[in-house]
Amino acid sequence: MSQFLHAAGALLNDPHVHVHVLADGPTAPANPIPSYKPELPTNVSKPTGTILGWVAGGGLSLAVLGGLLGWAAVAIGENSERGGMAARGKKAIIMSLIAGVGIACTSGLVFAAYSMAS
Repeated sequence: MSQFLHAAGALLNDPHVHVHVLADGPTAPANPIPSYKPELPTNVSKPTGTILGWVAGGGLSLAVLGGLLGWAAVAIGENSERGGMAARGKKAIIMSLIAGVGIACTSGLVFAAYSMAS
């Protein structure tokens, strides 16, 4: 570990590194990255956003429906003394919560990626 720290310290204390890599003045190298702004064409971004919105909304509504059916299964299972049905209902509630959070996070990430490009 100390060899890595020694090498990092030697690299940072080298005056040639500061002049050639970290310089901001006239001795700085030219920017190799062109000034390009990526954009999706409008005829692609609008339908894609609509499809993603419908899929995310449908998935979230199905997760809510699964949670409601899970609560119903728990209530019926507990009142009719069917332990298996109540246990499956509890699993359905937990899985619908996980699915809802997953769909919301994934759709948010996809929307963020598409909004960065446009």
